[in-house]
Amino acid sequence: MGFWPAITSGFSNYVGFSGRASRSEYWYWALFIALAEIATSIIDTALDIQLTKSLFGLATFLPSLAVAVRRLHDLDRNGWWILLSFIPLVGWIILIIWDCTKGTDGPNRFGPDPLRTQVLAQSARA
Repeated sequence: MGFWPAITSGFSNYVGFSGRASRSEYWYWALFIALAEIATSIIDTALDIQLTKSLFGLATFLPSLAVAVRRLHDLDRNGWWILLSFIPLVGWIILIIWDCTKGTDGPNRFGPDPLRTQVLAQSARA
């Protein structure tokens, strides 16, 4: 999945906590969030306010949570594992390692393989 399809998927599945998200979808979403946070920080600094960054964070909180939960589903892990993020350092390291890990091949209890679905969609277009 490319950058723009990942962003579109993140916003179209705004509160979609079911299904799976591939590594590329998750990391492109994380890149988008990081770049937008930098841009909103620059805007806030230039205008001497703290509005755009706060609004952006509020608007992307649920989609970010949904993408993270779907990423855990791709690893055949329950979405509640996201609570590891409340354990400083150790929890974050575990989640980053899992986010870098290849997802389950083929379908799992959370749905079909998102990479296989993308390949099938691309071959149908050709």
